[in-house]
Amino acid sequence: MPTAPETPELSRPTKRGGEMSEQAAVEEVPVWLEVNGRPAVTWMCTPDQLEELAIGWLYSEGYIETIEELRLRPCATDLGFWADIDPASVAAVKDERRRPVLASGCGAVSTFLADPVTIIPQSPRGAPPDLERMRGLFKTLFNRGERYRDTGGIHAAALVDLALAAGPPEAVSKALLYHAEDIGRHNAVDKVLGAALLARRPAPGLGLLVTGRISAELAFKAARAGLAFVATPSVPSTLAVEIARRSGMTLVGRAVSGNPQSHGTPAA
Repeated sequence: MPTAPETPELSRPTKRGGEMSEQAAVEEVPVWLEVNGRPAVTWMCTPDQLEELAIGWLYSEGYIETIEELRLRPCATDLGFWADIDPASVAAVKDERRRPVLASGCGAVSTFLADPVTIIPQSPRGAPPDLERMRGLFKTLFNRGERYRDTGGIHAAALVDLALAAGPPEAVSKALLYHAEDIGRHNAVDKVLGAALLARRPAPGLGLLVTGRISAELAFKAARAGLAFVATPSVPSTLAVEIARRSGMTLVGRAVSGNPQSHGTPAA
């Protein structure tokens, strides 16, 4: 597979006495993607793991199921990619007639959202770890966050191996897979999904940790990817809960507090 285009040198904030710099700033650049020669999306994102971002977005939006279905070419002079995929896959996504909406992100984020009733009801996908192990997973997630330690203004995501997460609490950190940071929580999620595809690691049955709230568009991504659960220190939206209920997925809100909340009644 091609590598992501090199990004320009960006200055990193310096720390003083172990604390974040007063000039701390989060990197943000536009990165575009064309699918079969037509503009598909432009992300405002943190400029690393860009190949993973493009692949994960195509996967979580339903354009591809495996890495073999995709030919991805980076632009040599700009931050962008050309993707070549089966035209039938593009037509199938268009047939869902997703509505253009302003997503529930910070600022006016435009996206296309499918109707939850298009989700075929599914059986439960797997139970999330207990509170002690969940706290251990999030502790590992936060400790891996280099940009978070520098700036405090970044989102993070990671996939979770449920079998390893069920092991001894002292070894639970080994269950954390494909960590990513980004200015946008949706971008961080796409990056870890793309990393899994590049590693030929099937995403269905894995769990997801994310630092921001679980919105409808994020829940759709997780549902399409076949994830068993999504956990956050924040909370899910009501529409995200409906998506989880229909897809057999569990959402865990306030996952690092003393009173975590599970949402989404698994479908029969």
